[in-house]
Parts: sequence; C-alpha cells; structure tokens
Amino acid sequence: MPASLSCPSCGSTFADRWRCSCGAPLKFAERPLPDGPTPDPAELDRDRGLWTFDDFLPVSREVTLGEGWTPLVSTHAWNATFKLEYVFPTGSFKDRGAATTLSRAVELGVDTVVEDSSGNAGAAIATYAARAGVDARIYVPAGVKASKLRAIERAGATPVRVEGSREDVTDACLAAVEAGDGWYASHAWNPAFFAGTATIAFEIAAQRGWSVPDAVVTPLGHGTLFLGAYRGFRALYDAGWIDRMPRLMGAQAAGYAPIVEALHGRESDGRGESDGTNEIADGIQIRDPVQREAILEAVAATDGDVIALSEDAVERELDALHASGFYTEPTCAVAPAALAEFRERGVLDAGDDVVVALTGSGLKS
Repeated sequence: MPASLSCPSCGSTFADRWRCSCGAPLKFAERPLPDGPTPDPAELDRDRGLWTFDDFLPVSREVTLGEGWTPLVSTHAWNATFKLEYVFPTGSFKDRGAATTLSRAVELGVDTVVEDSSGNAGAAIATYAARAGVDARIYVPAGVKASKLRAIERAGATPVRVEGSREDVTDACLAAVEAGDGWYASHAWNPAFFAGTATIAFEIAAQRGWSVPDAVVTPLGHGTLFLGAYRGFRALYDAGWIDRMPRLMGAQAAGYAPIVEALHGRESDGRGESDGTNEIADGIQIRDPVQREAILEAVAATDGDVIALSEDAVERELDALHASGFYTEPTCAVAPAALAEFRERGVLDAGDDVVVALTGSGLKS
C-alpha cells in the first residue's frame, strides 16, 4: 500500500496529491525510522543502491538503475571532500529523486508523468520513466541546452518547449496537471523526490563511518538537494545513528537568490566582482522556490547560511574544477565557489571539515 501524504500547514491527509488543498507542499504522513542499533558500514548491502537505507525510505524499490553510493573524494586544493553526484546514470544528483518518484508512480499505478525542468530533472525523470515503462512529458524552457534535450528525447519522453521565463515553464506544466494530463513528478513539490535526495546524507554518514562533517555545501535553487540533505541527516540523528547535525550551507546564483534576500535583506553576489545576474548557473535560476519556508527552517536549525555567487566567481571555480579533473557543469561550480566565500567571510573556518556536493556532469554542458 503506497504511503499516504499529509500537510504540515493545515494537517490534511491524502492518499495522493501533488500539493495540499491549502496550497502548501506535502510530506509523507509517517517518517520511517529504524529501531535497531547502528549498523557496521562495512556490512551494508550497497548492491541495493539507495535502498541500502530502505528502513528510512517511505517508497518501495520498484524502479532503479543501480543509482547511489557516489564517490567521496578528498581534495587538497579545496581543503574539502567532494561528493561526486555527477557520476549518476543521467549525470546529475536528480537521479536520486527520480528513482524514488518513479517508484512511487509505479506503486500508484500511474501511466503518464509530467515534469517541468531546466534540464537535469527532466532528463532524470524521462530516463527513469523509460525504465519503469511509463510515458513522460517534460516541460522545458525554449532555450534548453541541446545536450539535455537529447537526453529527454532519446529516453522516449516528449519535450514540451515553453517560451518565456522558468516560471512560465512551471505554469504551463501545472496547467497540464490541473487538466488531468498526467501525474506531477515534480522535483520541487513531490515528497517522493525529497525522499530520494535525502539518501545523500545517509551515504555521506556511512562513507565516513557514521561521523558527520562540520558543514555540507550544496547548490540551492528549489532546494531539492539542500532540503533532502537536511531531512536525511535529521532522520539519522533521530534514529541515533549520528550524534550531531552538520551545518547546511547553500549557494545561489546572483539575480536568483530569494533565500539570501530572506536571510540577509539584500543579495550578496560572491566577491562583489560582477553586478547583474548570474546566467551561467542555469540549473538554479529559481526566484520563488515552493519549499522556501522549509529551506529557511533547515538553515536556522543547523546554524547554516546561504550566499549568492556572481558569474565571475563561478567561471573561475569551473575552470579550477576542470583543471583538477572534476568535469562538472557550470551550475555545480557555485558550491565550491561558495565554500571559498564562506571561509573568506569567516562563516566557516579554514580547518572545518566540509563536504561539497558536485551535482552535474560537464558532459551535459
């Protein structure tokens, strides 16, 4: 029986729905937590991928491409550890959420899913829908990168190009959902997606022998990975598998930084070297994230912070990543660029133990 959903705002419950009737994002009505002792990391069955941690997951293992257990690599140049999320089957961390979202779709008997995306989420949903034998329509910006459009089309999904802003793409997709044209496999709204992204926290902790870093830095648009990481570490803490929470640090793009503005009252754009908007970090160009309040709560609960990065800072960081063998796309360069800025501002100390998520492959740039 698929898990039911509930609204943290008004308390309503649903068998399934893409958002509450009051307009708020939904969560799973019950949060699974294991009762037993913390396992020996060496005894975990990594062949099960994300479902190595199925005692924490509210979705059964129905659709998988073997995703999970991405490498955790120390790097002296950044004095940090990189979590290489770009080595997933479709080249981005979005495969975590796509696997759990399509697994829930199969549990519910869905035959068509729809999603709106600037590229990575759309490619992931299209690919996992193909794996599940489910039809998919992906709403994308008219100017979506050709490499990401090909990934959607080659998986057999139907791309729907929408002129205008990223918000216009979402509006067009929601109009289709409201018209009954498919089940909304949204990386911004669907709680099954966040159940998948929470597994990054489980892996980081297990790969480190159940110790947690002082801080974790991720890109931040809709907050899919940032909020997933928070929920994952919180679940581990509540289960008694870890003894503290890491600080959650987010990196936004200048010109698209609503969380920065909410925290600090004005936008801060990376080293102040470039006015205007950061257009190269296209994967996080979100001005009104639907999980805004939950993101702010996660920042406050972990003594975290969020800053915005200029194009100049991200371009420099991207060059440095490529020169060091980390072939990522531009968007994920905001996270290591943010790490440097957090240290320069004294938000993080030079000796802090930090994990940085590298989220998307340069092969899709």
